[in-house]
Amino acid sequence: MTATAYLNSLNERYLSIHRAKEDFFWDTYMGISDDHDGSTKAETAWNAFLSASSQISDVKTQIEIAESLEESDEKTQTLIGLKGWLATFQAHALESEEAQQLKAELIQFEANLFAKKQQYVMTYIGEDGEKAEGSLPVLSSNIRTSANEQVRQSSHQALLDLEQWLLQNGFLALVKLRNKFAKSLGYNSFFDYSIVKTEQMTTAELFTILDDFETRTKDSHQNSLNNLIDSLGPQSVQGHNFVYSFSGDAMRDLDPFVPFSQSLRRWVESFGRLNIDYSGAELTLDLLDRKGKYQNGFCHGPVPSFYDQGNWVSAKVNFTSNAKPDQIGSGYDGINTLFHEGGHAAHFSNVKMNAPCFAQEFAPTSMAYAETQSMFCDSLLGDADWLKQYALDAEGNAVPDKVIKAIIDSKQPFMAYGERSILVVPYFERALYQLSDEELNAETVTKLAREMEKKILGLDASPRPLMAIPHLLSDEASCAYQGYLLAHMAVYQTRAYLTEELGYLTDNPEIGPLLAKYYWNGGNSVNHNGTIVNLTGEGFNAKYLADECNLSSAQAWEIEQKKISALESRTRAEVASLNATINIIDGANKLANNAQSDNDMCNEFEQFIVSTYGR
Repeated sequence: MTATAYLNSLNERYLSIHRAKEDFFWDTYMGISDDHDGSTKAETAWNAFLSASSQISDVKTQIEIAESLEESDEKTQTLIGLKGWLATFQAHALESEEAQQLKAELIQFEANLFAKKQQYVMTYIGEDGEKAEGSLPVLSSNIRTSANEQVRQSSHQALLDLEQWLLQNGFLALVKLRNKFAKSLGYNSFFDYSIVKTEQMTTAELFTILDDFETRTKDSHQNSLNNLIDSLGPQSVQGHNFVYSFSGDAMRDLDPFVPFSQSLRRWVESFGRLNIDYSGAELTLDLLDRKGKYQNGFCHGPVPSFYDQGNWVSAKVNFTSNAKPDQIGSGYDGINTLFHEGGHAAHFSNVKMNAPCFAQEFAPTSMAYAETQSMFCDSLLGDADWLKQYALDAEGNAVPDKVIKAIIDSKQPFMAYGERSILVVPYFERALYQLSDEELNAETVTKLAREMEKKILGLDASPRPLMAIPHLLSDEASCAYQGYLLAHMAVYQTRAYLTEELGYLTDNPEIGPLLAKYYWNGGNSVNHNGTIVNLTGEGFNAKYLADECNLSSAQAWEIEQKKISALESRTRAEVASLNATINIIDGANKLANNAQSDNDMCNEFEQFIVSTYGR
């Protein structure tokens, strides 16, 4: 077999194994199927393919064969593809039989815990004083936006109860098993192993960055807490009151301008004006909350985009949100998820390499790199010029300046808190995985969680208790949460560069092609820092995000006023086609598609939401 034929065979095998795994993943996480055994077997087969150490020597042999050939385009392309696979296998390979056995145990254990957690019911006291079931998104939204303290308090207690349920139903055993697995590979802890795998850096290197950011934002965060206590009293920083204390009213005033029924249209139009092209991808969107469905938005690509022997294979991408359209705040949350997961989908639809390994969301793809793409897109929703053009009420009136200013006045003092609420997770997980098996008990771990929340957030209990964050349970997301913060750092560096070069961000049609060229087309063949250097000419720098966090409300409002004023002299871009086949579903039910046109799809979706939920 020639080296080129070997590469093509490798690509085909991966596509088959990966597709089977992803199809099971989607159906079980969406609550469409309860075939957890089938899902586990498919996940195990996929892991076995990636983790077989023999693959490394096989690929190295093929690279040597290819390098001995005469120079040609075929040789160059074959080497690119093979080196991509080598990096992938090196990120996953498990050479010892013990490590392979432990990995299989982990997959089975997580599947069992996931199935058990799906049956766990969380409840809160609703506005009517009656007990009601609540998913994670519903409870979190209650804590942020409900004017009723009993609703907020009972919702927060439900999250604290979830933590204790997890501690009694497998989370501690999972931590022990993960550590045992990591130690079989020569690491001190599972956290150390994960950092190397997900970000290609050591724990010490990571915390050099995180400690610097913590120091840069500590004072502005503490000042905000002190001012809130002075203004509203010490009860304002209780876990169930804190976020509502500084954002409840402002976000309520925005709500009529961002109805969930319009969220799909706003995404299609905004991405179209940015000239984001999905390169022929097939997108499936499951947007509504329902019982049994995974309680967090995500984006996965069952078919990665790539050139197969010169022929373009367009991506198949699924993404999801947990919208509850009749709930205050659902419209803004829903559009935020569409922009975030739609940003992931745009990235993974535009990797123009010659093997599918470059366009999947797992190692060696850096989580920070992947999240930079989605977070850049959802960052646009906070820009005043975006709000002025897209946040419209039922009569088509734009959101008033005073509402935007009120949002800034309430949120800007707590921007540092928002980033530190990400920061607290790696501080907790590092400490958690450093505990001995004897120390891993419910009392110690609960105490550790509250201590970390106090240290980083300055609160006795976080509005979102640490162990209620679903990422901590998932193999691919555990010990990877810092990727969101590293991504935010890159996002604000990117925003600063593009604003300087282009003048503005909202609806700028130059942005889509720039992101595709410098951030997306190379996939994981370029590391996170390399993509930033390619676009901005400057290496990764946390300063831009820290500076943004430390702006006063007056400074932030002045910047946004300039964006609003600039709209008067700007010609609005036309909406370009997203170049994608889009299907909107709710589990097994088909709600809308763009077979006729994007406009027809948006109309169908709006009619369904309004007729079903009334808004």
